[in-house]
Amino acid sequence: MTHKVSPVPGPRKKSFPALPSAKGPREKLLAHGVRSLTDVELLAVLLRTGRRGTTVGTMAEMLLAGSDGLSGLLQIDHRELLEIPGIGPGKLSLLLAALELARRCAEQPLTRRDVMSTPRKTRAFLQHHLGTRQREVFSCLFLDAQHRLQRCEDLFFGTLDGAAVYPREVVVRALRYRSCALIVAHNHPSGVAKPSAADRHITDRLKEALALVDVRLLDHVIVGQGESYSFAEAGLL
Repeated sequence: MTHKVSPVPGPRKKSFPALPSAKGPREKLLAHGVRSLTDVELLAVLLRTGRRGTTVGTMAEMLLAGSDGLSGLLQIDHRELLEIPGIGPGKLSLLLAALELARRCAEQPLTRRDVMSTPRKTRAFLQHHLGTRQREVFSCLFLDAQHRLQRCEDLFFGTLDGAAVYPREVVVRALRYRSCALIVAHNHPSGVAKPSAADRHITDRLKEALALVDVRLLDHVIVGQGESYSFAEAGLL
């Protein structure tokens, strides 16, 4: 009497859920990657839902159109955003969190290495930090002995010809943080990164004041729209 030998079952193949078809922005993101999304679609993913009578895509389009693009939207005061129909604390929190994540991603490399050895990343950070501001902002990057970023602070606001930049305030903070060097930066809302006579005067005053407490001014960067000007690279420091 012969016996049938049953075949030994092979290893089971793992089954994975199929990716969703690209119908909406979230499905498109999963199917084709985040870089495949437009600004409107990225914003729609963050907003998640629309409001009665308005789809989330239409709401995203309206927000971008009313703020002159994505960068403009992220610079709007949060109180103004809350006045927009359909934007509540939940949606506002997601938008602000996304902006802060982007800012920290740009800043992180500067905290881990010599800022002056990575000028491209320093400029990228300053472009992100100041490039879309609607008014002039004067910022300071406080650096330790290895020229790693300790902190970035916005110290003065308004037109620098009218609203004075006080070297004393910069020196006080540099001493408070025990900084060894500084990079200062400000933006030109006009978009043109060209130094004015006032910019040159402020740079000289800051350099002299910081030298009195043995702190080096490494650079003064002027940020325009997609461009920047370095006093150090121009041989003016």
